[in-house]
Amino acid sequence: MKSVILGGLLALAGNVIAIPVPTPPGIPSASTAVTQLNSLTVKAYVDDGTYNRDLFPHWITISGQCNARETVLARDGTSVVAGSNCAPTSGTWKSPYDGATWTQASDIDIDHMVPLKNAWVSGAKSWTTSKRQQFANDLTRPQLWSVTDNVNQSKGDKSPDAWKPPLSSFYCTYAKSWVQVKYYWALSITSAEKSALTSMLNTC
Repeated sequence: MKSVILGGLLALAGNVIAIPVPTPPGIPSASTAVTQLNSLTVKAYVDDGTYNRDLFPHWITISGQCNARETVLARDGTSVVAGSNCAPTSGTWKSPYDGATWTQASDIDIDHMVPLKNAWVSGAKSWTTSKRQQFANDLTRPQLWSVTDNVNQSKGDKSPDAWKPPLSSFYCTYAKSWVQVKYYWALSITSAEKSALTSMLNTC
């Protein structure tokens, strides 16, 4: 666990040197997100205990020796230097969820905006393994984010009614991204999830 003091100092340092917040592709406008949200199927969340992370092959090779995690780290970081195996050896990353800035890739998790278990329960259970692999490594939509590791771990597989990013200023982008992923992949939402997303979109 990172100390609050260290995280705060690094976040402050990040503000001084103006490290940009990562912006994955495909984030819709607020109005589009509202339209998409209202078109999603609302269903109860039923966990039958069949989810397994291995059902979503993740961090597949994207190009050369670079896997999806390394590709996102290169995309979201500043002045990223990678070794011959594509693993970053240096760089700076600003986590949009909490505003903290890190200089070690080991402090960064790649978050699935819509967690794999949430996707499983909301429709991915019926998909082929190939489709689940595409979802788990989706670089075309705002599904993969470089964030502080323990912040990602606190999120776990929770939906926005149970967990929101520490920075309320990020609620708008978070909700737009969540909705876009659910909309594209035709995943359902719960009534509580829809209510939370509506409130977050109202901050846009």
